[in-house]
Amino acid sequence: MNDDTIRLVTIGRILRRRWRLLAVLALVGALFGYGTSVLLLPPRYTAEASVLLPGQWEERELLTQVDIATSSAVVDRAAAALHWTGVDGTELQKDVSAKADNGNIIKVSGTADTPERAQRLSDQLAQQFVTFATRIAGGSTDPAADTATEALRKQVAETNRRITDLANSADPGQTVEAVQARTELEGLRTGLQDAMKKLEEANPATTKAGMVVMGPAPRPTGAAAPTRMQLIVAGALLFVLLAVVGHLAAARVSRRLRTEPEIAAALGSPFLGTVDVPGERHGHRPESHGARARLRRLLGTDVRWDVPAPQRSGDEAERRIRYRRVCARLRVQLPAPRRLLVVVPEGDEVARLAAGQLVAEATSDPQLRVVEVSVDRPIVPDRDTESGALAVLSAGSWTAEELAGIAEACADGGHEVVGVVVAGTVRNRPARTTDRPSDEATLALAVQGHATGDPA
Repeated sequence: MNDDTIRLVTIGRILRRRWRLLAVLALVGALFGYGTSVLLLPPRYTAEASVLLPGQWEERELLTQVDIATSSAVVDRAAAALHWTGVDGTELQKDVSAKADNGNIIKVSGTADTPERAQRLSDQLAQQFVTFATRIAGGSTDPAADTATEALRKQVAETNRRITDLANSADPGQTVEAVQARTELEGLRTGLQDAMKKLEEANPATTKAGMVVMGPAPRPTGAAAPTRMQLIVAGALLFVLLAVVGHLAAARVSRRLRTEPEIAAALGSPFLGTVDVPGERHGHRPESHGARARLRRLLGTDVRWDVPAPQRSGDEAERRIRYRRVCARLRVQLPAPRRLLVVVPEGDEVARLAAGQLVAEATSDPQLRVVEVSVDRPIVPDRDTESGALAVLSAGSWTAEELAGIAEACADGGHEVVGVVVAGTVRNRPARTTDRPSDEATLALAVQGHATGDPA
């Protein structure tokens, strides 16, 4: 996968072959999300109260009221009215918010650890906002302003009364002077009333200070985001996503050799051909024991995910042809007597099965002896009567450094690596109904294939 583009089929292969591991990681992630909701982000509840602003308001004025609703002056007054132990205005500042809604409505919100506290906080914040905004607008909360207004009203009433008395005490006759005096008095009364009306209309306290809290805030029935369930689901998805990304990253940086020329170059020997091992699961599960191996089998991590699904192969006769071609090439390449040491990396189940089949198809010519070599500390038996070593391994399982170590171990034992055979898994196909080729025809095909340079 070093040069391959990440495709959906790759992710699908991870999900299919690592579903047990992903399920366990999802469970761990859910537990992590639950622990986070208990220790770091406990459930919080939000209540919302509405304040109506009568009259005509511009948008910038509404935004100003929103800022006032969450100002420190209002929040400090709300904290003082609540009398919560250890909670002041600074602590409440992060738990309150406000926004302007359609219809000149300011919605103030309070968040707390219980629905009851959230409701009380929201109600108190709305009340303190109305009181403070009214005072700023010049409302009746200022005693001096109230006294002056009341005195002005009394003075107007007294003036109206005096005008009435003067009108009544004037000459009731129909002389020009009497009618003119009464007309002037009524004009003074009308002018005074109009002036008082305009003064009241011009006073902002009468137009915009009449804010009203539209009832108590409803008690919240559910926790605010992020809820406990959201944290649990997010934790599960996060762990699964990290696992998938980790698999892709590991495949990107993997240095395992996947092509036959690369493997042959790492061992420094010619490539003799590829052979097939039937069975979808062979070679993907190393034969190991112990608690760690059982855990790997339980989680499914002993199954290779980064190799494509096995292709459908021919029948048994076609698979045997590949093995016989390899044996025929060895007979042509090596002089008699042909005795070889078949070197198989330890843990490579595909290569081990292929080596056993190769021994069965060789029928003592060449004579093959299979040995498994550890890739961590490769040691090959010393040369006895063998003419060299034949390396059998599967593709995509070993790095160049590991294969170079096996080649050096063969050289230390006095063996020359005379060839490389790459094994791969295939799916079985039902046997053909036609007759299988005879052994003589198979050998003839093998020799002809070698002569034409076809490595099968």
